[in-house]
Amino acid sequence: MIDLNADVGERLGAEGIAADAATLAAVSSASVACGFHAGDAATMRAVCAEAVLRHKRIGAHVSHMDREGFGRRDLEVDPETLRQQIVQQIAALRSMAGLEHGRVGYVKPHGALYNRAAVDRVYADAIVSAIATVDRQLKLLAPPDSELLLAAAAHGLEGVAEGFADRAYRPDSTLAPRSEPGSLLTLEQALDQAVRLAGDGRFRSLCIHSDTPGSAHLAIAIRNRLIGAGFEIRPFA
Repeated sequence: MIDLNADVGERLGAEGIAADAATLAAVSSASVACGFHAGDAATMRAVCAEAVLRHKRIGAHVSHMDREGFGRRDLEVDPETLRQQIVQQIAALRSMAGLEHGRVGYVKPHGALYNRAAVDRVYADAIVSAIATVDRQLKLLAPPDSELLLAAAAHGLEGVAEGFADRAYRPDSTLAPRSEPGSLLTLEQALDQAVRLAGDGRFRSLCIHSDTPGSAHLAIAIRNRLIGAGFEIRPFA
C-alpha cells in the first residue's frame, strides 16, 4: 500500500481550483497551502470542499511566512515564533475544512522549512510542538531518517516518511535543488521513480507537486503505474 499526496491550494481563483481538482482525482491525500507561502481562506475552503467531495484526506501544508519567495527562502525564525506560526496555519485550515465537513489529518512542512527542519532539530521540535499543541492525533509527513521524524517520535506523535515522485534526488538522498538542471523529472523518470520508492519499504507516501507542469496528467499516470505494479493507493491519515 502507498499514499499519493499532492501539494494543492497554491493557485488562487477558479482556474487554480479546477487544476487542483483534476490532480486530486488521482491522489489519496491533499496537502493544502495554509496562506503563509500561498493560498488564502477562500482557496483553502474550496480545495477542502473538493477533497471532501472526492473522499481525499486533508493535510496542512505549513510554511515560513514568505509569500514573496513562495516559502522557498531559508529564513531565520526563533523557535517560539515558528511554533506559533505553525499553530496558526493548522488552525486556519482546520476551520476551513470544518466548514466543508472535513477534518485535517496530517501536517507537512513546505519548501525551505521542510528542508531546514529535516536536519535542524530546533526547527523540528518547534514544528512538532506546534502540532502537539493543536491535536496530538495529527500525523507528520516528512523525509525518512530526518530530524522531523525523530522529533515526532520523541514527542509521541506518528511520523510518516515521504518520497518525491517528480523530483530528482542526489546520491546522498537529498533533493536536487530546483536550480539544478534535471531537478524536475520527465514523465518516464517520474513513473520509474514512483515504483522504485513505493517498493523501497521506507516510504508510506509519495508526493506530486501541483506546480509541476502537467501535474494532473502526471498524477494519473503515476497512479496507474503503481496500480499496475501491484500497489494499492490508500491514504495514511
